[in-house]
Amino acid sequence: MSEDTVTLTIDGTSVTVPKGTNVLEAARTLGVDISAFCYHPGLSIAACCRQCLVSIEKNPKLQPSCQQTVADGMVVETADPRSTLARKQMLEFTLVNHPIDCPICDKAGECTLQKLYFDHDNANSRVDTPKVHKPKVVDLGPHIVLDAERCILCTRCIRVCDEVAGKHQLEMINRGDHEELTTAPGERLDNPYSLNTVDVCPVGALTSKDFRFTMRAWELEATPSVCHGCATGCNIEIHHRNERAWRLVPRLNPAINGHWMCDEGRFTYHDLREGRLAAPVVDGLPSSWDKALRAAGEKLGAAQKAGTLAVVLSAQADNEDNFALSRLAAAWKAQVFWTARPHRPERADDKLRDADVNPNTAGVKAILGVVGSSGQSPGPGVTDNDAAALEGAITAGKVKAVVTLGYDLPMSEAGQRHLREVDVVALSSHERGHVKHAAVALPIAAWAETAGSITNRDGTLQRTHAAFPPPGHAVAGWEAIVRLAGATGAKLAWAHTRDVWKDMTAAVAPWKGAPWGREVRPLQLRFAGSRG
Repeated sequence: MSEDTVTLTIDGTSVTVPKGTNVLEAARTLGVDISAFCYHPGLSIAACCRQCLVSIEKNPKLQPSCQQTVADGMVVETADPRSTLARKQMLEFTLVNHPIDCPICDKAGECTLQKLYFDHDNANSRVDTPKVHKPKVVDLGPHIVLDAERCILCTRCIRVCDEVAGKHQLEMINRGDHEELTTAPGERLDNPYSLNTVDVCPVGALTSKDFRFTMRAWELEATPSVCHGCATGCNIEIHHRNERAWRLVPRLNPAINGHWMCDEGRFTYHDLREGRLAAPVVDGLPSSWDKALRAAGEKLGAAQKAGTLAVVLSAQADNEDNFALSRLAAAWKAQVFWTARPHRPERADDKLRDADVNPNTAGVKAILGVVGSSGQSPGPGVTDNDAAALEGAITAGKVKAVVTLGYDLPMSEAGQRHLREVDVVALSSHERGHVKHAAVALPIAAWAETAGSITNRDGTLQRTHAAFPPPGHAVAGWEAIVRLAGATGAKLAWAHTRDVWKDMTAAVAPWKGAPWGREVRPLQLRFAGSRG
């Protein structure tokens, strides 16, 4: 046995865990889930709910398993009559003044209190006195509403503010059954990580204004993905139904975002259904794919022969789309540029928020290195945004036709005017910016609608998965690039995203040998267990 581990017995089974582990986590390694409300693995331990009491040999009193550190030779009983009765009594005590709001509560279906009631109690209430009433629909801040009657005083939300956001904005007032959650004096619940309090709330006391009364949790499906709000690449779940995203929530990844994500990242799903490009457009009018590809081939052919054709990669697009377009640029012998949204230094902190609001800057730079090694120009600069260089090339007449990926071209007003004077073929998920004036616009899927990958600020290559199909006639970006290649006489023989991945990971040195992994299907939350 290592000096860094201890061995104990839980419910008759021996288990070895690292020193410093608490009994509750040790039990979980055996598949024994001790009920708890105030405990959260990403927060400090409060041991205030007393819902996780267990029996420990040679200890006369029951102990909260979240606070009790394991010791060598310790013997723990979690299912003995004494522990089971204590937890049942604590659950009944928690329910004494709890309102039966389940039919209208947003947390119904993923509520820890609801789950434990059916798992461990499921008995009729013995309370025949009026319940203590507390404030309802309390506006705590720009994103969150409090129902104080539902609050079970677990203090998770207070610890999120103190330990994750670094701001003391919530606290408890009063005593006994009149104790309730409120904002600290002179404060509102207004910080960049405030919605994490909704995630950790084991009941429906804290609800998001954005999601409140929109959808029952058990009707949603969950698909794992990665946040596209900035270069951090927080791991998330897309909660969706009827081919529409309804919310984004964090997914545990200790190496990147832990249990958390920022509020701004959560709202990026709104963009998935606003201003979408759902069909090809030629000269401002809806078109078929065949007609649009013929038009694009005609407009790009002359520029290709004259050496005045350019392609623009995007730090907003995933690796597969950027790699596919870079390969097509090599086949065309076209100039290669890349663009990104301008950095926002004011949003950066030492936690999860990054000044780079592009999800795939590192990925584009890695791919541009491949383009450079193949003998083609990687653009005027691989270390920064090429928007100014692209603008200069167009103004100087060195670029007469351009294929753009995405709709972000941060060029000056003069540059935008010059851009309208050249033939633009835009591959975009949205009809915005220069896409509105493009000679040909080809609709592609947004980040939540296609399988792929992005590379975060640390160089970590992360898979994304399609939660639902793109609207209308849109297709995956790499597929649109394959079609465009065919229209110009170039050949890109990819039939699936896996094929692009295989070639990409063989060509880009940092990603060599990276496995594609398994395909992930959406999972209904009713089968995913409680998120509380």
